[in-house]
This record gives sequence, structure tokens and C-alpha cells, in this order.
Amino acid sequence: MESKFYEKDKLLVFRIADEIDDFSVQKIRRRADYEIERYMPKKVIFDFNSVTFMDSAGIGLIIGRYKFAKMLGGTVELANLTSSVKKIFEMSGLLRLIPVTNLEVS
Repeated sequence: MESKFYEKDKLLVFRIADEIDDFSVQKIRRRADYEIERYMPKKVIFDFNSVTFMDSAGIGLIIGRYKFAKMLGGTVELANLTSSVKKIFEMSGLLRLIPVTNLEVS
């Protein structure tokens, strides 16, 4: 997972390039929590452009980061959802809680 903080916009972007399962979620969660607490962003965006597989552990990952960012005064958005990831988020109802945004891949 790669992260980038944009100071001007207080925006933190996580580009996830792994499969999201029980094993990888632990690593992603620790890194995301550290970066969110470090930068205190107004907005956190999770970019799913390179995610090839995700199971229900990914739902818990996003809900947990949503609550953590909200507790610190920030928001969470999702970007570049692959069709399989979008389907999982739709079935879980997560997309009614967290908005999907457009994010240019650079």
C-alpha cells in the first residue's frame, strides 16, 4: 500500500495494490491508522484501482478507518472501485455510508 498526503488540501490518499483478505488487512489497518493519526487529514481517500481481490475483511477495514477518521474530525471516501469490489460494497450497504469519488490515477 502506498500513501500520499497533500498538505494544501489536508488530503490523505491510500493506493491499495494488494489483495484484501484477513492476512493483508492487518498490515493495511496498522499503516492506515498510523498515517491518519500522523497527518490528521480532513479527507481520507482509499483508491482501489489495483485491488484484484477483496473479501469481507475489506468491509471491516473501511468501516474501522471511517470511524477512526470521523473521530479525528475527518471524512473517508472511496475511489476507483473495480467491479468486484464495488459489488461487495453494494451488497454490504457501505456505499450508502461512504461516498465514491473520482480520483485521477497518477
